[in-house]
Amino acid sequence: MAIFAAAHFYIWWRLALPLPAPFSHIAAGLIAVLGPTVPLTLRFARRLPRASARPWLLLGYLWFGFALYLLLGAATAHIAVAFGADSRTAAIVCGALSIAVVLGGLIHVARGPHVRRVRVALPGLGAESLTIVQLTDVHIGPLIGREFAERTVARVNALDPDLIVITGDLVDGRLSELRHHIEPLRDLRARHGVYAVTGNHEYYWNPEAWLAHLRSLGIRILRNEHVTIANALELAGSDDSLYGEDVPRAIAGRDPALPLVLLAHHPRTIDRARAAGVDLQLSGHTHGGQLLPLGWLARLFDPQVSGLGRFGKTWLYVSHGTGFWGPPLRVGTSCEISAITVVPAER
Repeated sequence: MAIFAAAHFYIWWRLALPLPAPFSHIAAGLIAVLGPTVPLTLRFARRLPRASARPWLLLGYLWFGFALYLLLGAATAHIAVAFGADSRTAAIVCGALSIAVVLGGLIHVARGPHVRRVRVALPGLGAESLTIVQLTDVHIGPLIGREFAERTVARVNALDPDLIVITGDLVDGRLSELRHHIEPLRDLRARHGVYAVTGNHEYYWNPEAWLAHLRSLGIRILRNEHVTIANALELAGSDDSLYGEDVPRAIAGRDPALPLVLLAHHPRTIDRARAAGVDLQLSGHTHGGQLLPLGWLARLFDPQVSGLGRFGKTWLYVSHGTGFWGPPLRVGTSCEISAITVVPAER
């Protein structure tokens, strides 16, 4: 809380104080009033019913986004003044740019997820090609509801996928409150089915009840197990790495002649996947960073934050995530539906 308060003091000092009256007073008042909304809403709003909590969480999360970029703007203004810029001009320019970044991030999310197409060659694939559509980190919860789910399902089905996979953090709330909002997922259609694994957020909200409900929607949950898809590849799924991941168990007894695709929420599972001979791991969790430059910190914890990479003989694809968590904005990243086409590797 001391760090949080100091950050708001710094924003006031570098961006509000140099402004002419009455703008300096208005800015100071907004900082004083909105500053406490972040800790208060995060502490108390999640105890309320979804409908009651939603406006308070929206306010708190929005201010968090503004405060983050205003803090960066304040630091930039400080540096500019140190190099001889006028403090008032620096405050106006850097404050305006900070607000513009946040507004752009809000618009980015409002447009909805875009389709990102990826092509990966797999040795021994028993088909000319397969299209796997990946959803991850949808976070249906207090700020994402049925309308978003309906639009996402429509876009996924329009891709005519062979396979749909969901790599965790699908939900973020109580089943009793989100049952209606997740119902559109019943309409997901793929030639060879819809499969999912757990992420860390499933475990925050009575996971067994949630997984039972997802199965009733026609989604098969892979919990450290695998299935054969169209005699073309083996699809394995592991539980979240913090809650029971067991890659050796997930692939035990699989056909070694077929390529192995692993669904794992955390990119860091790649170390176990590589050791187990996985050909392709599909992950999420990082949101691609969601809010740069905060996203750069994710590189301290995960071997890859976004996109396609190679770890020995194992490919790893990390999606930016279909929804968002926290502030409904993205800066430097995008809401994503991944369309991954796997093709036979040339010998």
